[in-house]
Amino acid sequence: MTGMNSILKQSKAQWAFGLLLTGSMVLGYGCQSPNTGSGDEQPSRRTSETVSQQNEDITASRSNAITRAVSKASPAVVNISVTSVVQRRRSIVEDEFFRFFNRFNVPQEVTSIGSGFIISETGRVVTNQHVVGDSPTSVTVTLPSGEAFEASVLGSDQLTDLALLQMEGDTTFPYVSFSESDDVEVGEWAIALGNPFGLFELGDPTVTVGVVSAKNRDFRPDPSNPRVYIDMIQTDAAINPGNSGGPLLNSLGEVIGINTFIFTGGTGSGSVGLGFAIPSSRVQLILEQLANTGRVEYDFDLGMRTRSMTEALVVRYNLPYIQGLLVTEINRSGPAFDAGLMPGDIILQIGENRVVNNLHGSALLRQFSAGDSVDMMLLRGGERYETTVALRPRVEP
Repeated sequence: MTGMNSILKQSKAQWAFGLLLTGSMVLGYGCQSPNTGSGDEQPSRRTSETVSQQNEDITASRSNAITRAVSKASPAVVNISVTSVVQRRRSIVEDEFFRFFNRFNVPQEVTSIGSGFIISETGRVVTNQHVVGDSPTSVTVTLPSGEAFEASVLGSDQLTDLALLQMEGDTTFPYVSFSESDDVEVGEWAIALGNPFGLFELGDPTVTVGVVSAKNRDFRPDPSNPRVYIDMIQTDAAINPGNSGGPLLNSLGEVIGINTFIFTGGTGSGSVGLGFAIPSSRVQLILEQLANTGRVEYDFDLGMRTRSMTEALVVRYNLPYIQGLLVTEINRSGPAFDAGLMPGDIILQIGENRVVNNLHGSALLRQFSAGDSVDMMLLRGGERYETTVALRPRVEP
């Protein structure tokens, strides 16, 4: 019993000591000290200062690279509304009524929306060509502030899916700057801004965040459409219909690409984390030509003609079954002849990219200009050859 009493006394002492420690810890979170003498106001004052400092720290931590990038770029991200006229097929009932007047189609005015961003203080706007279409009757650009401006199309290019607009307004506009997409790193932050589904025509753009998932992705999403997308940036930042034409930013608030399309894998029309943006380096090359001439064209002449490799050509001329461009004509005074190309050669590669067809080849060549040299890989007689074509300025007739 004596031993048991000793153990009980020891346990009570440990419990009391533990309670004292617990009480002192709780006091740090705002409990009043039982006896602090002349300093009883000091813990309360310290507690108030600590909470205030914690709030300041939390507020400061809310501001990060992403929020700063969004704040920097958002004023220059715009909503684009396009009106155009399309030919609508009449219904069966309408056809029966109008067939005697030989009017089976009727013009119909339609409105589409998309996103874009301002790249100069004078009001030049970049967006996708598929946002403005082939022949818009009117284009309206709305800023996050709610100000709306009519815009004209300075130039557009269907193959690269880019368009350059000019807002009509005597004011200075906010704008964003391009970053070199060649410096983009896989895994870095990617911030997509735009107006998904056209839900919020007025106000700040919607922000989604992800990472750069991959670079240099080549796509032709629709076999019936001539567009070929080269060296695309892949991101898992959510991109949805209406985001087209909006900027993809890095964490510095600079444009690394233009949000253009998503891959849904047949699951629907919403984002599944596979979005693609035209890289800024390619965008800047195209925009320069659109600003100067309103269209994209080579300033050089290769001095040859090619055809896409098809099954019909393979069977007819007993050619190898391989993707590429079949050289059909060579100008003896052109750069291709000087580089050793001959009719019957199959161009397999332009630069560092395999060539799929003529459209693909045209898209690859658009990154070059007169004075550049283009490396090509050829197939001739079952053997592969490499050559370099020195691009000379086009001579206008």
